[in-house]
Amino acid sequence: MKQLIALLLLGLAGLAQAAPKVAVTDLAYEERVREYIRIVSAHSQAQASGFAASASSSYNEIEGTYSYVERGELRKFTGDIKGEILKSRMFQLIQGKPYTAKENEGLYDVIARIKQGHFRGADYVLFGTLADIDFRQDLNDIANTDSYSKVLGLTLVADFSLINTRTYEITSAFTAMGEAQDVKLVNGQDIRVTPNRGRVVREVSKALGEDVAAQLQEQLLGNRPADFGNPPGGSPLPADEAPVILR
Repeated sequence: MKQLIALLLLGLAGLAQAAPKVAVTDLAYEERVREYIRIVSAHSQAQASGFAASASSSYNEIEGTYSYVERGELRKFTGDIKGEILKSRMFQLIQGKPYTAKENEGLYDVIARIKQGHFRGADYVLFGTLADIDFRQDLNDIANTDSYSKVLGLTLVADFSLINTRTYEITSAFTAMGEAQDVKLVNGQDIRVTPNRGRVVREVSKALGEDVAAQLQEQLLGNRPADFGNPPGGSPLPADEAPVILR
């Protein structure tokens, strides 16, 4: 019996070793920001010479709008994605390097980031981009009462690509969504009740993580890549560059 248990444990250990390593990025976002500007410049000058005096003045006004593209990483909502991936036992997790370059111009260039060593030790990178995030607040009458329902809702949609760090092939691609709401019943005398924003964010994060893990399993197990589960070999990393593996 002890030998059987030992063999089972060895088998499980072998499966864990065979699991490919994946780095999960924070959700990248890009949005166009518009700002209104108004510049006023006024100048006056007076001169006196003997019995004569002169004065001059100028006034300039410029107004308009300008826009720019803001890029960055949303450092939320990925904790539950990592947790659900760990539960699935499909991957080992590698801690990637946060993107910190100025102006984030290369944020979406995942291939360049792989080549620069941002995901050392990873066989795959799960790259997520924010497609839409929407907070909603509603106050609704409840028929035949003097009460209201106060609703805070949040929907988050993100696009994901699973990229092979050796071949740069997109192994899996999908859109995932997390959605949740908090409802408070209030009477007509007091509508200042505050919905639980933290709980809504937590539930959206969990729902998003479950959706991501489910779609990864569906795509990878249903159409398993030839090299999936057999990570590409390579020379060992120096001790000071060894990847951090989350289990």
